[in-house]
Amino acid sequence: MKERDDMALADERAMQALLRLVGDDAAAGLAQADALLADHPDDARLHFLRASLLVGARPIEAHAAFRRAVALAPDFALARFQLGFFELTSGEGARAIATWEPLLALAHDHYLRCFAVGLTHLVHDRFAEAVAALREGIALNTETLPLNGDMQLLIAECEAQAGGATAPVEASATSFLLDPLGGGRVLH
Repeated sequence: MKERDDMALADERAMQALLRLVGDDAAAGLAQADALLADHPDDARLHFLRASLLVGARPIEAHAAFRRAVALAPDFALARFQLGFFELTSGEGARAIATWEPLLALAHDHYLRCFAVGLTHLVHDRFAEAVAALREGIALNTETLPLNGDMQLLIAECEAQAGGATAPVEASATSFLLDPLGGGRVLH
């Protein structure tokens, strides 16, 4: 059984080489990820990376790859967060909240928990609570720094909606998310 588990994952050297390649050439990185997936179809990390590379160009495949990563590794918190964020920016707020539910079991000072709480508040149009939770997550996140910039964009938009509106704004949280982020793309 141990041998089967070891075969399920690409070795660390291959993963590091893949990450370097992705940094230099995303298209070549995607091709290499696909090649590694042919040998390691149960490696959630490869499915997650593939999803991240596909998100802008092939969102249906990206969604399937995020879902596969979470199905293979339900405790892969970053993959779960990104799957939920993808669902949210695709207009599926209730599904995103359900996807994030296991993240609420993380420690109260875990950045992904804070981000999930903040985005859940955003779905329910509780902008002040959303901003507070997203700021807390940013302060705690030293692990996945690109997410901080993404969450900061959401905070800025929340603050602009709250402080810059001269008349009441009739917009759902979903339309609020889709417009400033360019039509539902998943961020880092």
